[in-house]
Amino acid sequence: MSQQTHPAPTPSSGRAAGGLVFAGVLLLMNGILAILEGISALAADDVYARVHDYVYKISLTGWGWILVVLGALAAIAGAAVLKSAPDWARMLGILLASLSVIVQFLFLWYAPLWSLVMIGIDFFAIWALVSYWPEHP
Repeated sequence: MSQQTHPAPTPSSGRAAGGLVFAGVLLLMNGILAILEGISALAADDVYARVHDYVYKISLTGWGWILVVLGALAAIAGAAVLKSAPDWARMLGILLASLSVIVQFLFLWYAPLWSLVMIGIDFFAIWALVSYWPEHP
């Protein structure tokens, strides 16, 4: 029996372009959700669980600012990816989604389920951004 191999998607193929749009939407959505998560931490300290004796002692105000800034940068990168920006937008998206995984892991004690959802979105965004590599002339 012969084994069929499928050609890798080209930048103009629908599958590759769809993956890039998927990544852009995920980055934009992740950025907006992180901004809202950060605003919740800034607005009211009673939204998230009180955590005592946690290794990473950052106040909820500090976490709020970290999430707002990271979310704003991720939303900008997602919009740039959706506007078919060059390689820098994809690389920035990979970097920001990777940083978001780390931040959400550290924030896990405050909002466990929400952090796991955000980590999942980040992983899918990284996968979609890494799997698209256009051919350069």
